[in-house]
Amino acid sequence: MIKYITGLLFAMLLQLSLGANASDHLKLYKANNANIQYVGRIDFSNPLKPRMWAPGVYIKARFKGEKCELLINDEVQYGKTHNYLEIAVDNNKPYRIQTTGKTNVITVAEGLTNGEHTIVICKDTESQMGYIDFVGIRCHQLLPPPAKPKHKIEYIGDSITSGASMDVSTTPCGKGQWYDQHNAYMSYGPLTSRNLDAQWQLTSVSGIGLVHSCCGMSISMPHVFDKVYLRNDSLAWDFKRYQPDVVTVCLGQNDGVQDSILYCDVYFKFIKTLRQKYPDADIVCLSSPMADEKLNGALQRYLTAITEQANTSGDKKVSRYFFTKRYYQGCGQHPDMKEHQFIADELTAYLKQLKGW
Repeated sequence: MIKYITGLLFAMLLQLSLGANASDHLKLYKANNANIQYVGRIDFSNPLKPRMWAPGVYIKARFKGEKCELLINDEVQYGKTHNYLEIAVDNNKPYRIQTTGKTNVITVAEGLTNGEHTIVICKDTESQMGYIDFVGIRCHQLLPPPAKPKHKIEYIGDSITSGASMDVSTTPCGKGQWYDQHNAYMSYGPLTSRNLDAQWQLTSVSGIGLVHSCCGMSISMPHVFDKVYLRNDSLAWDFKRYQPDVVTVCLGQNDGVQDSILYCDVYFKFIKTLRQKYPDADIVCLSSPMADEKLNGALQRYLTAITEQANTSGDKKVSRYFFTKRYYQGCGQHPDMKEHQFIADELTAYLKQLKGW
């Protein structure tokens, strides 16, 4: 009798052990699975390894189970640069992780309830940090994704729009590498879009200007605006993939005070380029939220003249918005994370009024 009970207990423990192992088994869903959503400038020439450079590119998926893993390749630019990613699971607080090698298997969700969950994976670092390839997702079951928000916004800009120099949660200002404070997901553009339940796309490069870029850069925004890789002119972007309802332009910080005729002429031509690509979008010209008093005054004069010229020429869907104060508490006098929320709140209120969303 004792032997029978002992054997029964052993069989029960073995069954429980096997059941636990079975529950830990994850299935690989490759990057070309129809249930994986992609938003942003992405190179799909290899559908099994969609490649993305730009900050703020994001992937969304819905899955069932207690655990989720991501398979991500990193270019490892310069042999040492590792990209940061933002991970948001359900309504939990988003968190930032960094790749560690050229190939990465990253556990991003563990110990969840055995139900349905939504995950967002966002590239926090920008084009200068190199590309990432999304290879796939491991989970118990991949489910049809949530419907995409119907509204779309594109944010054109420089380091501010890229979310540079704002996140000191792991590395203080002046320490580590310059990209260690990048956080595109928590920058004003994605924050504004989440406020308005809209998709977002960041077309931005740190240091870039309209007529003059800083730091020895040979490109300006009109040169790379139509590219997937915003530091290069080799890979053209298909504008049919993303037609925004609103385009915001936040440039001028790196240009500095310029010859007004030259600057306004180039800016007006850029607006005409935007209109060709986006015939129905509202175009909003923004002042630089980190500009000092002198530059802010100049930008306000430029943008007033530019938008009035556009309106007079028949384009009534070009407007301007000037931020109410200067935001510069982050690294290198950039806006910090809290200030990005203030910037987003200002822009959210303006776009609500403009679009009636």
